[in-house]
Amino acid sequence: MNLSAGLSSAGLDLAGIPERIQSEVQRAIQRSIKGVEYISTSGPSLGSTPKDILSVRGTMNLYHYRPVADEVYRVPILIVMATTNRGYILDMVPGQSFIEFLLKRGYDVYMLDWTAPKPEEKNLRMEDYVLDFIPDCVRRVQRDSGETDVTVIGYCFGGVLSLLYGSIFADGPMKNLICFTTPVDFREMKLFQNFSDKRYFDVDHLVDSIGNVPPEMILSSFEMLRPASRAASQVQLWENIWNDEFVKSYRMFDRWATDTLPLAGEYFRTITKDLMWDNKLYNDTMSVGGRKAEIAKIKVPILHAVAEHDHIVPYDAAKPLIQKIGSVDKEEVMLKGGHVSLVAGANAIKRLWPKLDSWLCERST
Repeated sequence: MNLSAGLSSAGLDLAGIPERIQSEVQRAIQRSIKGVEYISTSGPSLGSTPKDILSVRGTMNLYHYRPVADEVYRVPILIVMATTNRGYILDMVPGQSFIEFLLKRGYDVYMLDWTAPKPEEKNLRMEDYVLDFIPDCVRRVQRDSGETDVTVIGYCFGGVLSLLYGSIFADGPMKNLICFTTPVDFREMKLFQNFSDKRYFDVDHLVDSIGNVPPEMILSSFEMLRPASRAASQVQLWENIWNDEFVKSYRMFDRWATDTLPLAGEYFRTITKDLMWDNKLYNDTMSVGGRKAEIAKIKVPILHAVAEHDHIVPYDAAKPLIQKIGSVDKEEVMLKGGHVSLVAGANAIKRLWPKLDSWLCERST
């Protein structure tokens, strides 16, 4: 048996080898061309859904997205973003924008987004966010929409702020509450617990020395959850740089993931001591500005969406929310995906967005 016959009998397609070599050569050429394009061009424009700015005060920004549907649900939505991240993760490019999806489905959408606190805002406290910024935005949404009821959607730590707000203002205008990947039991944030271990982490010295917590420190803590992920993603980018759709998606998510906001020093001190160290939200001992914040006091309908592969907020940290909340109409839905892909990208379009729409539509009239 000659070599050619032996290779053929082993199942190797010798006739197809030249074609595969040619394909790899062409792909290598495309990588070189696309690599130059990647360096010399910027990514897609994000957060471009038309909106009006209703209020800018300090680190707080309140937007109203312009309705596009002929008929709009009565109850407006206020989205509360996490204080470490910018809101355009929910408003990527057309066709991949959660905001655009809500508008087309007939919802009236507002967003409480954040900008970096200035050095002189280092003394912003938890009560400034929970007792001032959120209530102020709710009142403005009521006034602008002409409606008393408001649905609140909180993403990640925006969900924590929404829970604190809802528990303190339990008889207030919040009609529905939706939380995305929201931690309640901070003991289960294992790696963050290690980072902030009070035996080694002097939060008072940090805040008293530098004021606001720099974004580089926050980004590093996220990246340490998966130390090899950035290197692996860059290798994956190079392997797929010939693929325009892959590159577009990579640039969108990479820009957002690295566009981290600093945190006001006093606010960070409270997060560390009350939540990370003392786990007060889970233990029902949390108070904000002297006002008790027990999530069992929340009685409105609630939907909590969690991700099966969330490395930032593990399921064990998010699981107690539905157990502890006082609502009768309450539902947890676990979906495939990670912390970000749960709410944005192809996975979210297929899974979370339709589920949220079906749940919310009957509670928004």
